[in-house]
Amino acid sequence: MPRTGCACPENSEDSNTMKTESRKWLLAALAVLAIVTIAVKLTEARADGRDGGRDGGDHEDFGPYAIGLWGDMPYSDQQALTGVPNLIADMNSQNLAFTAHDGDLKAGNGTAGSVTPTICSDALYVQALGFFNSLRAPAIFTPGDNDWTDCDRAKNGGFPSLERLDHERALFFSTPFSLGQHRLFQEVQLDKTCLGVSGPTACVENRRWTLGGVTYATLNIQGSCNNLCDTNPDPAEYAARNAADIEWMQQTFDEATRRHSVAIMFISQADPGFDMAGSQGAPLRDPNTLVENDNLPDGFHDFLVALRTEVVGFPGQVAYVHGDSHYFRVDKPLFNSQGFEIQNFTRVETFGDHQEAGNNGVNWLKVTVDPHSREIFSYQPQLVPANKTADLQP
Repeated sequence: MPRTGCACPENSEDSNTMKTESRKWLLAALAVLAIVTIAVKLTEARADGRDGGRDGGDHEDFGPYAIGLWGDMPYSDQQALTGVPNLIADMNSQNLAFTAHDGDLKAGNGTAGSVTPTICSDALYVQALGFFNSLRAPAIFTPGDNDWTDCDRAKNGGFPSLERLDHERALFFSTPFSLGQHRLFQEVQLDKTCLGVSGPTACVENRRWTLGGVTYATLNIQGSCNNLCDTNPDPAEYAARNAADIEWMQQTFDEATRRHSVAIMFISQADPGFDMAGSQGAPLRDPNTLVENDNLPDGFHDFLVALRTEVVGFPGQVAYVHGDSHYFRVDKPLFNSQGFEIQNFTRVETFGDHQEAGNNGVNWLKVTVDPHSREIFSYQPQLVPANKTADLQP
């Protein structure tokens, strides 16, 4: 079927069917090619010692370094044309080991009359790729619900959400390297345990790397109930990806233990909700049982239970970075089943869009990583000077 809003000429039903099938076969071919390319480059990299950011588990001489975290932007023409370029210039002015965008390349719905891409057209992802590749440091990305799960909304162009995820996999994740002007080699989840348009496929968006005694991983965990609610929910897609995410998370703890890493940082999109506060629209959840109590589909319970088990058994620090709620915070919201705070777990939410503030809300988070310090991570909000709006300053 033609996409919503497409000003296309009349075609016969057979012609439309042929075009749809051709696109499916093309996406499937691209996915297979991407997996083969990743596997070949992974083999080559292991042959010359570049296996997933190896530091050999030896970080005695590795000093502090800094990383940059951002996400949930741009959401408007103003942010796309000036706010995000200003943010990127600010990141580029600092010495960062890598940057990571935790998803949502656009607002939840397209904006009529916008001059920059605000629906899930191919132009949206080309714009994002340009942003990432203008970053001097390696650029990491994990998908967000606004750029695939929610693409089937009419106001986003009515694109099939799974087809848009396949498109992101082909564009952003076709090699085992990060984006950015300097690239970082990453381990990739290559087992065909996720779903694509044509069936089982690799979750190539899930990545892992180790730097200076700290192991990092991205996880494709989404808002909109993790694809269990909103327009055209997909329980089968959720179940396959959720199982893959849990496995990748557990393997990351295994890898960190093997490498004697002092800390782990996970980067994902969704705010899964950790308690009954419901802050910024997060799911309402019993902090002891981790059961959601708001009568909405729960796309996060099984993952959170598995994550809590691993955190309790890990001797180092664990940071869980997400976006989604657009509210910068650093706190300790995870409790064990007896109601005691799990002290080695920290939730980190990055700055996100506040369209009412224009560019004034477009900022990023600098994290200093010191493997020899007690808490490993220290957090420094970066309010981009060029994005400060005079009439919004105190």
